Amino acid sequence: MTTASLNTQCKFSLRVNGCTTFPKISYPTHPGIYNTLETEQHVFHFNLNNEIIRAKGKDKNWRHPHEWFKRTMGNDWVYYSTGGYTGVFEATGEYYLPNFNYSSNNIIGGNPFKAKEISGFADDWFTFLQAAANAELYAPAERSFLYEVLLNNPTRLQAKAQLLHNIIGGQVSVLPPDARHVGYNLIPVTISRGCLYKCRFCSVKNNHPFTELPLTDIDQQIEELRRLYSNDLINYNAIYLGEHDALNAAPGTILHSIHKSYNRFGLYDSYLEGVSCFFFGSATSILEAPEQLFFELNQIPGMVYINIGLESPNQTTLDQLGKPITSAQVWDAFKRIQSLNRAYTHLEISVNFIMDENLPAAHYREVEQLIRDTEFFQQAKGTVYFSPLSFDKPSRSRMFEFNRLKLMSRFPTFLYIIQRL
Repeated sequence: MTTASLNTQCKFSLRVNGCTTFPKISYPTHPGIYNTLETEQHVFHFNLNNEIIRAKGKDKNWRHPHEWFKRTMGNDWVYYSTGGYTGVFEATGEYYLPNFNYSSNNIIGGNPFKAKEISGFADDWFTFLQAAANAELYAPAERSFLYEVLLNNPTRLQAKAQLLHNIIGGQVSVLPPDARHVGYNLIPVTISRGCLYKCRFCSVKNNHPFTELPLTDIDQQIEELRRLYSNDLINYNAIYLGEHDALNAAPGTILHSIHKSYNRFGLYDSYLEGVSCFFFGSATSILEAPEQLFFELNQIPGMVYINIGLESPNQTTLDQLGKPITSAQVWDAFKRIQSLNRAYTHLEISVNFIMDENLPAAHYREVEQLIRDTEFFQQAKGTVYFSPLSFDKPSRSRMFEFNRLKLMSRFPTFLYIIQRL
């Protein structure tokens, strides 16, 4: 790491060695290797492609000294708020609450983007950087760094985000909730399109019929992503296999995609510890997937996380949602999921259920039976996530219902934060 403070206005730290993990602690940590620029008003972090990835204000108008902005590879600014720490951790399993400037399931409430200092920074961050770059007396290494930083202006970053979406076949409308374990820092690889069900209630999936991609298309994606992420690949240790039901793809396609991605992206040599893979499945795909697939997934170093959308074990609710499966399939899927969680150390399968004020009372009664009465003891795995049907409408009654379900659950139980990429 080289540090320069030739100018009192700016301080540089190049190739800072941050955390090698994503610890769940109540103060901000920054994983990976990154570069920093600190001015009198702001702190900026950049990845190894010299693209801005994090920032915060330093003056008294900034909401909280532990709160930061983060920019994703999809070029979204996400504001991480403390939310009171304990309440957020109990609700989400993380100490920081991601806040978005796009429509999402705003369950807990609050919108930092309504604050002038937050929305203003998201709009004007590059202007602040340009002002810093006009300062004098920089050493050659810092001048070179600033030159690269200013090349990565908002237009160029948006173009790179569009290139990412072009490579993988479109924007990732929702990431698996388990991706919180790596701070949603992952590389997306599309191995299939669409989903099986096309449920009426769902607002984050597309209308494509389920289609598995040929291995040649997947391999081409991986090579193009490798070039896109370039110098910053060392800061990644996780992938996401898209889209909405990758578990329904052939076992050979799933295993090939994981092994090829891990090796071509160099994830085993990442600065970050461990490797992880995340993807979605359905009640049908979890019931039909062969046991051998899970055995082989468990042999892969690191962790594999599969998230299954069950929504409800109550038939009336399933019919109301337009989900074309039976309650018996939901119960059978839940039982198989827990059997797999017990059998395989390097595999965790989580489930999703919905919440809403207008659901039949039987929905909650039967959810309770699943998450309370199917196990005698508290489980370490098999996380249960709850998500409301309506977006952008925080509800005290929904939070009360969630807290009640969490108290009786035998499984880790959290709210599903819907984040795109």
